[in-house]
Amino acid sequence: MDKIVFSDVDGTLLDSNHKVLPNTLVAIKKMQIKDVPFVIISARSPSGIYPILLKNNFNCPIISYSGALILDSNKKVLYHKGMDKDNARKIISFIEERNFDLTWCLYSFDEWVVKDRTDKRIEREERIVEATSIEGDINSITSDEIHKILCICNPDKILEIEKEIKDNFPNFSIVKSSPILLEIMEKNITKATAIHKLCQLWNISINNTIAFGDNYNDFEMLTTVSKGYLMDNAPDELKKLIKLHTDSNDNDGIYNALKSLSLID
Repeated sequence: MDKIVFSDVDGTLLDSNHKVLPNTLVAIKKMQIKDVPFVIISARSPSGIYPILLKNNFNCPIISYSGALILDSNKKVLYHKGMDKDNARKIISFIEERNFDLTWCLYSFDEWVVKDRTDKRIEREERIVEATSIEGDINSITSDEIHKILCICNPDKILEIEKEIKDNFPNFSIVKSSPILLEIMEKNITKATAIHKLCQLWNISINNTIAFGDNYNDFEMLTTVSKGYLMDNAPDELKKLIKLHTDSNDNDGIYNALKSLSLID
């Protein structure tokens, strides 16, 4: 196992129409023939990732919730780490008391609980990830841990919301993953720590890692792996911080980079 490739989903693996480009799919399948593992690493839940695999007729390990849950290609849990329900309850209570302009979601393994299913932001999220939420609260989650709290925010307010939550909950991993999405996880949960964990489990050197991403929650991942490629559709601020760039998610960014690395013909 010489190399391993990690890819974010939204804005990276998927184009602007939420589809995998034909050349990207060819690249994934060519790597799998060569026994080069391709791992999807996303803030999405497993149920938001598996339809992509099914639709495109390939299988691979996944890292879900930005690193809180790792599953192998047979859906066996390799690693999981979430916050306890009491801490999640405190965060939700704080959000409700401040009356932030957002709607929240809770995730645990493959459970997705939302405050209000009729909220247009939830309806949009369901369409994008092709999964169905249930309306409820923390008590609706059957597991003892919460892997992620997702806040879908007013884009004009998200930086203010992010700052307030970080100031009041400094011991959690809080990151903006899009202009409207704020992810809250247990401390030290990042895509980078998950990559280290999987490499440790599979005895792969970090020197053999390649990754693709397009947003702020990909920064640690792209600066941890040996070759971290930022998509051309990424924010300009990130482009100043990441050394390696590739084409956009609409212009074969993954395929072109893998070809330049001679990982595919």
